[in-house]
Amino acid sequence: MDIGDKLRKLRLQRNLTQEEMADRCELSKGFISQVERNLASPSIATLTDMLEALGSNLTEFFSERGDEKTVFSQSDMFVKEDEETLRGSITWLVPDAQKNRMEPILVELGEGGRTQDMPPHEGEEFGYVLQGTVTLHLGGKRHRVRTGESFCLHPKEAHWICNDGKREARFVWVSTPPNF
Repeated sequence: MDIGDKLRKLRLQRNLTQEEMADRCELSKGFISQVERNLASPSIATLTDMLEALGSNLTEFFSERGDEKTVFSQSDMFVKEDEETLRGSITWLVPDAQKNRMEPILVELGEGGRTQDMPPHEGEEFGYVLQGTVTLHLGGKRHRVRTGESFCLHPKEAHWICNDGKREARFVWVSTPPNF
């Protein structure tokens, strides 16, 4: 682990200059510079002070969580086939998305297929129809959404989506917070 580089990145994320950091830690700007360039090593007490000034701590700093994954391939995605209700499939596009603030899925509905009923909840939902036509049932209202069209809702009522057409329908559906 490159401690100096990690400290520098953390300082820059907090929009602090080396001088501001030095003032907060009661250290010299030169010492901060040397630590960030790995020319000096802070004591544990000094490193603790530096991290506190940056809103962090030793446990977080030395955590080896690694960088978050940004791009996902098909092998990362999880597909659930359902020939009975959906007559198609649901693909979770981002693995472990329930830990995020949003959860995107790709839904493929065969003729007569439908999603499960979704209860009212806080948050928002967005959908974009890639192929076919779907019907969004929201409370007592029905909304037809065709290829190239989208929907956005604050789900204060129970809702679900069905395919009343003769050909497969495909749409991306994003929920925040995760709900699928």
